[in-house]
Amino acid sequence: MAVDSGRLRSEMGRRIERHDWSESTLGPLLGWPDRLRGVLETILESPLPMCILWGDAELQLYNDAHADVIARTDALGKPLGQSWTEAWPALVQACAQADLEQACLLHNQPPPKHLPDGSGDIRFDLALSPIRDGGAVVGRLLCLRPTAEHALRRREAELKMITDALPVLIGYVDQDERYRFNNRHYESWFGHSPEWLYGKHLVDVVGEHAYNARSEQIKAALAGQSVVFEAYMPHQDGTRRQSLMHYLPRRDGDGRVQGFFVLAQDVTERWQAEQALRELNETLESRVQERTNALAEVYERLLKEMASREQAQEALRQAQKMEAVGQLTGGIAHDFNNMLTGIIGGLDLIQRYNQTGRHAETGRFIDAAVTSANRAAALTHRLLAFARRQPLNLKRVDLNALVDSMRDLLVRTLGSHILVDAQLQPDLWPASSDENQLESALLNLVINARDAMPNGGSLYIATANVVLSRQAEIGDLPAGRYVTLSVLDSGCGMTAKVLASAFEPFFTTKPIGQGTGLGLSMIYGFVRQAGGHVQIRSEPGKGTEVTLYLPAHHRLSDSPAGASPVADAPRAAQGETVLVVEDDPAVRMLVVDVLGMLGYAALEAAEGNAAVKILESHAHIDLLVSDVGLPGMNGRQLADIARQHRPSLPVLFMTGYAEQAASSGFLDTGMDMISKPFAIDDLISRIRDMLTKPSG
Repeated sequence: MAVDSGRLRSEMGRRIERHDWSESTLGPLLGWPDRLRGVLETILESPLPMCILWGDAELQLYNDAHADVIARTDALGKPLGQSWTEAWPALVQACAQADLEQACLLHNQPPPKHLPDGSGDIRFDLALSPIRDGGAVVGRLLCLRPTAEHALRRREAELKMITDALPVLIGYVDQDERYRFNNRHYESWFGHSPEWLYGKHLVDVVGEHAYNARSEQIKAALAGQSVVFEAYMPHQDGTRRQSLMHYLPRRDGDGRVQGFFVLAQDVTERWQAEQALRELNETLESRVQERTNALAEVYERLLKEMASREQAQEALRQAQKMEAVGQLTGGIAHDFNNMLTGIIGGLDLIQRYNQTGRHAETGRFIDAAVTSANRAAALTHRLLAFARRQPLNLKRVDLNALVDSMRDLLVRTLGSHILVDAQLQPDLWPASSDENQLESALLNLVINARDAMPNGGSLYIATANVVLSRQAEIGDLPAGRYVTLSVLDSGCGMTAKVLASAFEPFFTTKPIGQGTGLGLSMIYGFVRQAGGHVQIRSEPGKGTEVTLYLPAHHRLSDSPAGASPVADAPRAAQGETVLVVEDDPAVRMLVVDVLGMLGYAALEAAEGNAAVKILESHAHIDLLVSDVGLPGMNGRQLADIARQHRPSLPVLFMTGYAEQAASSGFLDTGMDMISKPFAIDDLISRIRDMLTKPSG
């Protein structure tokens, strides 16, 4: 038999050529009948399992696909009965019973016994066709085909096993809205077996109410749309369960919708959690509203002006400062009246003595009036520090001097039933801080201490130098030099729970109307902004100690003490000119006269527009001194216009109470501020500093 290229492409073709046919009734390949060679070449190219049973002995010649089905058993060239009597008796019997003259199809035949485990339930369809040579039957052609129905049942069983294992209701509904498949979870949910559910209409299973609620989604699925939605599902235990539903359309080969798959997941627990969270949020909003209403009773006037949460917080901070001022008003009125008496009475006597020519006797009354005025100015500055809103202005601060200057104020605040003592470290380093904010912080701490000692007690104010040798030794502070300010009281102390919330905004243990809960939080924010830390130690019944850690100022040593009289003040350089803008004639005259005494050329204006004309001129100007609260444009707006014409011009602001100075960044590079009333020496020193600093 000639071997062609087509046959060599198959494994069985090569095996047939290598096989020893000398002892076979077929004999050598070259002597095989043409009919046999033709049929053999045909089946070797076929992808279907096919086997030639040749002659009366039914010798087997087969292709690769047939070899795969029989698991490569070597039946090549052997009679059918000899090779399969024990391994595949069903095949031998089926072939024996078939009519040689007729083609026949034998269904559901078992496989060979030697096939691997798990294949015993496979069945085959056997197709037998006669091979004719002329009019005689010279053999038969055997075709093997696995059973489709059995494979389908097996796939269905596997599918059901998978769907039953999933924690989801899985079903299939046909075009008539009747169930054609259900997994076992339908039985645990509805109490009916899949067999009972088969063919039942949707409305008979889920109920009319649930059916009507999802009728639109059913129509959409049968129209070919995938639908995802949430709906309730009745349960056999009588409860309403929330389900996440998926309707997935099923189409035939032509794209027509045959029905839809149903996937339903129980999301009742998630839904209940969402409901509980929603109710909690509603309750939370109610509680917040109750708290807001309570605050509204105390700050009704402020709350009416609030347009946003940020405004509300700012208004409450301002109210807290004013509350601190309110604690002092009784004693302050007495002190202020005494000071005014010294000033008014002294000036009256001076005027009377001058009229009678007794000029030599006026000096003591002038000194008394100046002393009283300076005391009133210092008190006014402190009150403004508590009441006004201003940016953090870090400068060199002497804590010992600050405590000494506030001692009378603090004693009056505490009352006679509380002993006050100061333990101030000598040679204390200067701190880097905002003096006004620090005064406000100290007053707030003293008020808190007073409220913790309603029946009297002791309060100590202490300062100390501290060197931190390592990072985070105190809080998260870096290593370095610090100055501490401590306030210790012998009051009721704090529990651990209260101590843990002490710095939280709006947290207070005081009754409504007696505290905003912003004191400690503001102190904490100010100290942290200044690069420091706040530490509280407290136990119930053992009092409280609050310690502020402030960075030591980089310039630890004091500059030479003592203010030089005007006559000894540094004189102006040749041609130095200062523009003075002040709407109060007395103040403007004072500043211009001082400048003249020191040799400065002075230009003056009573308001911003007049000053702008001078700034737009070619006049030489070395320094702008301006009041902040000018009529029309304010001092800061004037400074911006001045910088447009003269970019490096230094600016010194004068202010008594500057609402405009509240915003952060009020002072730009090359700007400074002096508070009214100011000493002449302070004004001279500040002007000289502004003119000697490098520009820009």
